[in-house]
Amino acid sequence: MKSLLSLSALIDGVNERVGRTVQWLILLMVIISSGNAVVRYIFSTSSNAWLEVQWYLFSTVFLLCAGYTLLRNEHIRIDVVCGRLSRSKQIWIDILGTVFFLFPMVITIMWLSWPMFMKSFLQGEMSGDAGGLLRWPIKLAIPVGFLLLLIQGVSELIKKIAILTGHIPDPGEHGHHHHTAADGEAA
Repeated sequence: MKSLLSLSALIDGVNERVGRTVQWLILLMVIISSGNAVVRYIFSTSSNAWLEVQWYLFSTVFLLCAGYTLLRNEHIRIDVVCGRLSRSKQIWIDILGTVFFLFPMVITIMWLSWPMFMKSFLQGEMSGDAGGLLRWPIKLAIPVGFLLLLIQGVSELIKKIAILTGHIPDPGEHGHHHHTAADGEAA
């Protein structure tokens, strides 16, 4: 279990670094969006490229931070039923949800998005809008983002099993903050 917890800590570290880095794109989005609005109102002109950059940045944040969001346990949950169950039953629901819903969905999206990216890359696909951007970089963000989500799902699965087997303490007993494998190593 110790090697699996080390793998989990490595995955957590990757998604933590990606998430904290990619968050800065939100500031860049705000600056570009504001600049675009100012130019549009003052000079009555706009650029499709700048509009697409905003869309690309938003998509990049959404896709590349999905694993980070799972790490932080900040995905939307509906705890009306689950919140009334014992902690071990909640952990089992997370395990089953990861194995039977998260993993198949993520693998399917990765499987379907990779050929779409490759076709776009090989053809040098451009936006259909005048002054638009290359399409393949944003299409690459789809399988990469879902890969980050997949590996974070693996990390969360390792941590849930480690909690059930008593290898690490359960942080959920005292609230809903996230738990990294590194936290368990120190305990």
